[in-house]
Amino acid sequence: MGDKTTDSGINIQAFYTNNTPGFAPMTELPGEFPYTRGVQKDMYRGRLWTMRQYAGFSTAEESNNRYHYLLSQGVNGLSVAFDLPTQIGYDSDHPLAEGEVGKVGVAIDSLADMELLFKGIQLENVSTSMTINATGFILLAFYVALAKKQGADLSKITGTIQNDILKEYAARGTYIYPPQPSMRIITDIFEWCAKELPKWNTISISGYHIREAGSTAVQEIAFTLSNGKAYVQAALAKGLDIDVFGKRLSFFFNAHNNLFEEVAKFRAARRIWANIMKQLGATDEKAMMLRFHTQTGGSTLTAQQPLNNISRVTLQTLAAVLGGTQSLHTNGYDEALSLPTEEAARIALRTQQVVAFESGVTDTADPLAGSYFVETLTSQVEQKALDLMAKIDAMGGSISAIEQGFMQNEIARSAYEYQRNIESAEKIIVGVNKFVVNETNQVPGFKIDDSIRDLQTAKLQSLKQMRDAQQVQKSLDAIAHAAAGSANLMPLVIEAVENYCTLGEISDCLRRQFGEYR
Repeated sequence: MGDKTTDSGINIQAFYTNNTPGFAPMTELPGEFPYTRGVQKDMYRGRLWTMRQYAGFSTAEESNNRYHYLLSQGVNGLSVAFDLPTQIGYDSDHPLAEGEVGKVGVAIDSLADMELLFKGIQLENVSTSMTINATGFILLAFYVALAKKQGADLSKITGTIQNDILKEYAARGTYIYPPQPSMRIITDIFEWCAKELPKWNTISISGYHIREAGSTAVQEIAFTLSNGKAYVQAALAKGLDIDVFGKRLSFFFNAHNNLFEEVAKFRAARRIWANIMKQLGATDEKAMMLRFHTQTGGSTLTAQQPLNNISRVTLQTLAAVLGGTQSLHTNGYDEALSLPTEEAARIALRTQQVVAFESGVTDTADPLAGSYFVETLTSQVEQKALDLMAKIDAMGGSISAIEQGFMQNEIARSAYEYQRNIESAEKIIVGVNKFVVNETNQVPGFKIDDSIRDLQTAKLQSLKQMRDAQQVQKSLDAIAHAAAGSANLMPLVIEAVENYCTLGEISDCLRRQFGEYR
């Protein structure tokens, strides 16, 4: 059969024994430093992972309907997708928003939209993850303002904002400001939440989009953990306590189809991160634990024979659970064709529930521990990731490596190699380059109408007529003044959104102060 390798270039042997180079017997227990075997002693025997479904499209009202449906089906955590204008700081009526409003997520222009998005949902009773980066601080301000209107106790509010701008420069592109002011905003969030929103995860350091852009599993954790290290160093430079903000750092990883490499990746990532945090001065166990959300691999889904994607998502779900995830989103089988339909979202959720309640993999912590293959592979992934991270450190860290184009070039090279292997059939993708059938697509699509922009524009016009224009200007001036100095921006942004300043107005205010990254 010839040599076998993972996509990360790790050679796979025909079999493994206790004498295989790289194998070390596992002596640590789950819940013990460096947490290779998981962050809890009893893992899923004590509590299952949070089952999230990523959803958001069209208007706030439409997305609210989907959230109520998902909650009725057994979801215990919401995950909000935002449209492109919201992600890059433009209101729906901005000329650059044309054709994009409500398409890849929900359009949120103001606190009024946030009120509609969570209508009938008490924020104190639900954990919400928001996939938002450059404008994450504004969306967090909307969420906090709404929680206050609901009379919620902010000390009980739980959830996460992605807030990971470094991977935007390297892999995704929804940035606004240059790296340094962006890092300032992120550390302002760390500082404010430590005092006011203690249970909120202030960042979800994301390897997901790095993997979606074409990286290998090793590159995914090496680049993600390097970015995490840069955020920690920025917070330390601001004088923040690593044992306080370190507990609120979370991560976001991808799950692809190579089951054992993915499990090894998650185990290795925990081990590397625990040692990084210890080296940087953390002494609190919880500040050294790598807690992560997983999403199944969108880029692995095929438009050809789309029902095969259910099998792929099941494999990826198993990888995430065997790897010890704290939270999981499973993709709809139709996502290579359109936004997921209600049926596809339900099947994706049921996949998690079948694994949780029928498979037996949750009965014991880290069930693959001690496997000659898995332990050797964990060590190999760890070493390759550490070698790559050492290169980044030698360049001066993540920001410097991104500015030099190193991460971008490495991801592009891996993406090219992966695609070349598919086209040469060295890598088999079922239904794409082998086991192909002539088919007519019978999967119902889910499309968003362009009229959404008109609805959002009308809402914005109505909002601007009813709000206090003088208070709006006063709020924006206060943000501009604080941005020119060193004051924490979060209290002023929360006050601004409570006065119904829009996302675009706040973003533009900071564009004038910080400039835009080109």
